Amino acid sequence: MKSIIFFDIDGTLITEDEKQEIPESTRKAIRLTREKGNLTFINTGRTEFNVAERVRDLGFDGILCGCGTYIEYHGEVLLYRTLEKDFCRRTAELLRRSGVTPVYERRDAYFFDDTAVQNPEVEYFRSTFVSQGIRTDRQTDDPDFSFDKFVIWENPGADMELYRREIGRDFDIIDRGHGFYENVPLGYSKATAIDTVLGMLGIAPENAYAIGDSNNDLPMLRAVPNSIAMGGAECLYPYVSYITTPILEDGIYNALDHFGLI
Repeated sequence: MKSIIFFDIDGTLITEDEKQEIPESTRKAIRLTREKGNLTFINTGRTEFNVAERVRDLGFDGILCGCGTYIEYHGEVLLYRTLEKDFCRRTAELLRRSGVTPVYERRDAYFFDDTAVQNPEVEYFRSTFVSQGIRTDRQTDDPDFSFDKFVIWENPGADMELYRREIGRDFDIIDRGHGFYENVPLGYSKATAIDTVLGMLGIAPENAYAIGDSNNDLPMLRAVPNSIAMGGAECLYPYVSYITTPILEDGIYNALDHFGLI
């Protein structure tokens, strides 16, 4: 019976630093499990355009992006959930009043808001994109501004009560730590994407595996019986069935080997 494996990207497939390193053992593990007939899927909070070719080239049958708002299988888009422009503009105005710093994510672009309170972390975020050749000049005032999901940074004096109350009506707010929050439309998550794929392919949950390293992976890890935390992701340890070694200590290879997937 074939198995299916869902991988987060940042901190799982690639290192979360300037090097964005992909261990050779990760490449080998993915190749070996596919040779056994198992299916491999990316399951990421990144939107589709920000999944680099070097990651795709590892070999995947499908890509689940934007925390479940986009599903692609063998190059065919099966689901794409985006938000209406008027709603997006109202949300941007609310976030300005809240005093937080947002970055808006769409399938094909990032949008910044230079009129919002600025946070030093956003400049690091921006510089990383520039080094990857990703446009950072798109703004909320652009005529085609809209988004699928967004992130925010908390600032001193920000009205977090207003933010949580109003944004929480329409979004699942994921606390990523250190004043950084990911916001995903209600009803969508890494877990809903997995449920959709398992139903579509007729794969039983007991043959599904998920590997992650951060809080936004919790829905994905809870959606399958075979859940794996990368070594060093202590926040996930209480919720998973297996803890592998860190990414640069052959974490992916050791996880797949443990479950007999390679």
